Amino acid sequence: MQPLTRKDLWPLKHYDGVRDEFRKAVIAAKQDRRVAVGPFMTFVFENRLTVKFQVQEVLRVERIDSPEAIEEELEGFNGMLPGPGELSATLLIELTGSDSEVKEQLARLSGLANHVFVEVEGRRVRGNFDPGRDDGRRVSAVQYVRFPVGGRIDPARPLAVVIDHPAYSHRAELGAAAKKSLAIDLGG
Repeated sequence: MQPLTRKDLWPLKHYDGVRDEFRKAVIAAKQDRRVAVGPFMTFVFENRLTVKFQVQEVLRVERIDSPEAIEEELEGFNGMLPGPGELSATLLIELTGSDSEVKEQLARLSGLANHVFVEVEGRRVRGNFDPGRDDGRRVSAVQYVRFPVGGRIDPARPLAVVIDHPAYSHRAELGAAAKKSLAIDLGG
């Protein structure tokens, strides 16, 4: 997937005028790209549209308009885009409770990176997590994961996200719209 460049972005003043419509379009697109796996983990599969929205929002909120600062943001956010033959997702661990309860739940999920897969074409593909988000005592509530699925996926075939961690074991089959959206990411 082609990285975003400054040419792909709207200047701040222009973005303020198109933000509401753009936001609606991104929310609609994310409906097909959001996959709940069990009661409190959600994967949001990223593409150029979803990442562009995140960049535009950061630039807007922080009022960033210098070319150097925009390039710096793009460098960081482009890392969320899937590479060739990959699916890329933000994993949100959506826990509730007191601070100590949440920390305790996150501690039980240590080692999660070894237990997250996409099942495609009858095979399991382990996710590659960004380093530094699991210190061995607990995991971060936001994770970035890539699935090197290779080639294309057939939207007519089953596709699932599987977590088989001892403290959290769940599976979610992707629906037709989600599979079609992800197939487009892979060029299919």
